[in-house]
Amino acid sequence: MLVHLNALVVALTMASPLLLPHTLVVAHAAGCCDPASPFREGEGLADTPATCSDIAKWAQLAPKTNDRITMSIKGKLSKVETSSALVYLTMCDEGQLQVFCVTYETNGMRAGDTVLFAGGYERSATGQVVLDPCLASRE
Repeated sequence: MLVHLNALVVALTMASPLLLPHTLVVAHAAGCCDPASPFREGEGLADTPATCSDIAKWAQLAPKTNDRITMSIKGKLSKVETSSALVYLTMCDEGQLQVFCVTYETNGMRAGDTVLFAGGYERSATGQVVLDPCLASRE
């Protein structure tokens, strides 16, 4: 099937070299992700993570896709909670859009530490940002 698809792409490009390349560029540009954003496709890490002061803006501009999107954010850890199996790290103060990192270890991180989160981006039913799974490290 892949061979047939590749042959079709080559044939269309040769038949109409102006049509297909522009179509492919538009389709790719509509996907993910603004290079200035804290979002990346798959497991990629953004060059510039979000912060608590700009996360609300970035959350509104999040890619609209069912594919996995990773988001990165850097800031002060506001809360550390543990259950029998998981750790829930919270960044940004109440009253702001909060970001929750679902991970497995605290690695000694405590509220007030400056940390970097990176993980699978989701919006919760309450509108908060959830990164699951998530990696967290002290900065």
